[in-house]
Amino acid sequence: MRIAILDDDPSQLEFATQSLSPAGHTCHTFTEGGALIRELRRESFDLIVLDWNVTDMQGDEVLAWVRKHCNEALPVLFMTSRSREADIVSALNAGADDYIVKPVAAPVLLARVSTLLRRSYRRDQSIASQEFGDYLFDLRESIVYRQTVPITLSQKEFQVALLLFRNLGRPLSRSHIVETVWKQTSDIPSRTLDTHVSSIRIKLDLRPQSGYCIYPVYGYGYRLEKLEAGEA
Repeated sequence: MRIAILDDDPSQLEFATQSLSPAGHTCHTFTEGGALIRELRRESFDLIVLDWNVTDMQGDEVLAWVRKHCNEALPVLFMTSRSREADIVSALNAGADDYIVKPVAAPVLLARVSTLLRRSYRRDQSIASQEFGDYLFDLRESIVYRQTVPITLSQKEFQVALLLFRNLGRPLSRSHIVETVWKQTSDIPSRTLDTHVSSIRIKLDLRPQSGYCIYPVYGYGYRLEKLEAGEA
């Protein structure tokens, strides 16, 4: 998962990164709230971790911006030294999904992040398949079935398609998709993603008549939408 972490203490950023990276999360760190907001305008993340006392903007200000401008389902975790009950209640009422008081042990941070991500995206690693309308994704064999008919996809095509379906209606940045599927952001030609999306659109017949459509988000990435009968 892609996680954005805001804290003006470099040691805390290093601690959070070292705690979460071994579990497969990719951490993007920020020391200023303004810098995080600028990045959120052009990138997408799976989780945001906020400190409260940041030099240029308070964490609650960043939270307010996130809740106004980002996907409402984007989970936000406060990790801060402010331990007053009034602060905790204020943050949760303002839209934070969880609140941790520093200092926190690495296993506890990872557990809270994992629980929040699991609750937000409802993913169970033990399940063998996921179904989205007429499409069934066999997670063990990496095969997609449409109305029981198997569709052959490459491994990367399968992963891109699954990521889009799991984030139905949510715009995903190009960097988000590439980083999640290819596990890197460098040395991947820009055209590579476009080619995979085009292939997925054709193979899975993702067009209005089928009830789903992949939309390019100009200068940003892609969004998969499920269409109602009237729209189709």
